[in-house]
Amino acid sequence: MHITPLSGSRAEIGEAHGRAHGERITHSLAVYDRLFQDFVGMDWARARRVAERFLPMIERGFPAILEEMDGIARGAGLDFADILTLNCRSEISLTQANGGCSAFALARDHTQWLAQNWDWRSDQLHNVVALEISGDDAPTLFSIGEAGMVAKIGMNEHGLGVCLNAIRSRTCGAGLPIHVALRKILECRDLDDAMAVARHDRVCSPAHFLIAQGDGRALGLEVQPGEPGVLLPENGLVTHTNHLYAGDGAQRVADFPRADSRSRLARLDALLGALKDDALPHQGPIGERELFALLADHEGAPLSLCRHFNPDQPAEERMETLFSVVMDLTQRRLTLRHGKPCESDESLTVQFGDEPGVDSGQTRQGDEQ
Repeated sequence: MHITPLSGSRAEIGEAHGRAHGERITHSLAVYDRLFQDFVGMDWARARRVAERFLPMIERGFPAILEEMDGIARGAGLDFADILTLNCRSEISLTQANGGCSAFALARDHTQWLAQNWDWRSDQLHNVVALEISGDDAPTLFSIGEAGMVAKIGMNEHGLGVCLNAIRSRTCGAGLPIHVALRKILECRDLDDAMAVARHDRVCSPAHFLIAQGDGRALGLEVQPGEPGVLLPENGLVTHTNHLYAGDGAQRVADFPRADSRSRLARLDALLGALKDDALPHQGPIGERELFALLADHEGAPLSLCRHFNPDQPAEERMETLFSVVMDLTQRRLTLRHGKPCESDESLTVQFGDEPGVDSGQTRQGDEQ
């Protein structure tokens, strides 16, 4: 996989995105057409009508991103309504569909790490894209996500990164759609600005945003239309899977996680707790290789951190790990493995320059250092 550079105005960024990944975007529409029918009994035409209700919310909270969506549509030869619907896919489908992502923030040896597995339907594997977005009016950022969508998981030039855990819930209210909110966070200068997106703009439907910055700060936000639940680091760790547990703002939201969400969280806590245990013999510095090995864990398979094809699940609910990402936010470096982290050492690494504020990324493909 290669990173796609996008630059200029919002419209220029969108058009370049659409031209570069038009075929993948069209395939994404077909994937979500099937998913909407599988989970909520809705065809694409009806989904487009449902997506219209989110347009005024985006116009109020992040109007500039609509120019980019319009550009994506032009570049890909599609309707704006298709791109809007794609970017509202969580709000349309997550009443029933629930991914299996596992995410963590880890502070160790003066380094702030942020990492996760992104688990979703395997028919979306080849529609994953890596984007470097250098806008005229926003920080440069790297985003790993789905073709045609304005953002998902990534980091920006200020060393601010965000990960995502899906939450299955019937709650949907006023605020920014999840993926639009993620992009707004990736354009923030620091953790305080990112927090304001969750507390001021709010997010239409529940999700967990794990946010950290290279200065060693991290927090989990269980976002929703109301006040978010907040998870602060314990011994330098924040972990999350696919259920709500912050216990404050989001406690009034009903979620419907699969049973394996709690077992994956317990396994993540155990593995990361061992890395933080000062009573253990010194294990040497932690790097990308060690954290990808953790994400490749198969304890409790097939419902493990690294998820594979599971024939015992209904076909429409089979979730597999489609990519893994490890971010060293202190060094402003992101490393991606496309596919399951256990199956290949091949990776894509992108890094901002040595001086803070440098707008151009550096890329490398191959094994981690």
